[in-house]
Amino acid sequence: MNAERLLAHYHEIADAPDAIARLRRFVLDLAVRGKLVPQDAGDEPASELLRRSDKGRPQASFKESRTDNNETSDPEYDLPANWLWVRIGDHLELINGMAFKPTDWKPSGIKIVRIQNLNRPDAPFNYCDPTMVRDRFLINDGAFLISWSGTPGTSFGAFIWERGEAVLNQHIFRCDFRLNAFDPLYLRLAINGRLDEMIAKAHGGVGLQHITKGKLEALLIALPPLAEQRRIVVKFDELMRLCDRLEAARGDRESVRDRLEAASLTRLSAPDSETFQADARFALDALPALTTRPDQIQQLRQTILKLAVFGKLVPQDPKDEPASELLDKLLAQKSKGQRGRDWTAGMSDARGQMFKAPVGWAWTRIADTCERVTVGYVGPMKDQYVDIGIPFLRSQNVRANRFREEGLIYISPHFHKKIIKSALVPGDVVVVRSGNVGTACVIPETIPEANCSDLVVVQRPQCVLPTFLCFYLNSLAALHVEAGSVGVALTHFNTKSVATMPLPLPPLAEQHRIVAKVDSLVALCDRLEACLTATAATRRRLLDALLAEALAPTDDRKLEAAE
Repeated sequence: MNAERLLAHYHEIADAPDAIARLRRFVLDLAVRGKLVPQDAGDEPASELLRRSDKGRPQASFKESRTDNNETSDPEYDLPANWLWVRIGDHLELINGMAFKPTDWKPSGIKIVRIQNLNRPDAPFNYCDPTMVRDRFLINDGAFLISWSGTPGTSFGAFIWERGEAVLNQHIFRCDFRLNAFDPLYLRLAINGRLDEMIAKAHGGVGLQHITKGKLEALLIALPPLAEQRRIVVKFDELMRLCDRLEAARGDRESVRDRLEAASLTRLSAPDSETFQADARFALDALPALTTRPDQIQQLRQTILKLAVFGKLVPQDPKDEPASELLDKLLAQKSKGQRGRDWTAGMSDARGQMFKAPVGWAWTRIADTCERVTVGYVGPMKDQYVDIGIPFLRSQNVRANRFREEGLIYISPHFHKKIIKSALVPGDVVVVRSGNVGTACVIPETIPEANCSDLVVVQRPQCVLPTFLCFYLNSLAALHVEAGSVGVALTHFNTKSVATMPLPLPPLAEQHRIVAKVDSLVALCDRLEACLTATAATRRRLLDALLAEALAPTDDRKLEAAE
């Protein structure tokens, strides 16, 4: 078999997402192509096996079979000299299962075998009265079955039943052997090795398909000598056990890596940790080993945001103007002319809400850091949308720290003026009220004027940078919601929830340093994610190439090398 290079490079493709599944399929392909075990010249050829198993009755070739010639496709690859292509219908009589109605089901009786009982050993059985079942629908241990309907990739296939007496449901064929040319264990491999063609011949709606009896009977499968069939089954089972061990080892590696990553990020995120510097150094040193999959990068991004709003991402500078002085200045300005509702009047001090703020920081509430907190338009929108006009944001346009232009709609300038209370300008912060509660982004400079629907709007932040406020809302705000400190259900934000939410406010100069640091680290995360994605794609391509090469005929490979 042409698998030497695959084995030599296995360490390079072992972490491809579907490496083990592809390896299992590769072994199956080798088995049904005559490449898994060596041929033995002393074996009785398949042609002689057919004549003997047919007890002297002349056996037609696949071009002269009992089934309809028009249904049969040409073989897709060459077989060893002592193998033959044969039709399933020449060797198996296909008997469909019994059609049941839900009213036929009973709390006890004889088991009804459905497709899920073949695919999932833990799937519960339905039962029926044994007296209603004809003998043709009964099965017992050793029965050969083919499921011919369902979801491609999960439902089709050949099975050998080993769970006692039962009755077969429709969409599953009981297969009675016409001839004795196949070992049942090999026949299961031969049919499952042709599943792609079986599914290609199936028809039906999206997600649910079936293959007709005629097409299944006409499907070509490979018949080796009987002795080789048995050698193939032994070798296949041995390699499946090896795949099981490889899969378990990979699962153990992933589990250890995930636990280490979770422990490291948890320690980094823990406020006031005395070991923070050592924890951060360890996490950074171990970063390449901890983040080996693109999906892990999101956790890293979230940890960066938490460090930012905990005051642990950049050092404090005692020369910075304290946040309390910023708040006093804004309060003095507001006292001269308050716009909108005073959400925090009469509320207790926000200090010490979640953690001890660094020196120079101050606990406050979001409403005390901006000109106004309001809500987007809530009302009927029929006939208000236009093709060209004022951008009108909805929750689908708001992603964590990012405005999403896809799906943006527009309203007329006239309607925009009617709902001017929820008007947006660059630098405003919009917060999702329902669904992905608390997700926030800044209105970018590319949107000079806009309006919105059903979003909480933090208008004109003044002593908090809009980007820093979004960092906070997209990280620690969720903890406030879970803790109930803003009095809001997890499924819905209201204006008061955002306006009165406690906010740890750094000095303005430190906010600028934090934003710059987060931007640089997030850019690093983006590059790391792109690198991991590219690596995964490279592994997949290498796996594809190695599998294709391993399955290619030797003559083809020599020809390619010569070219």
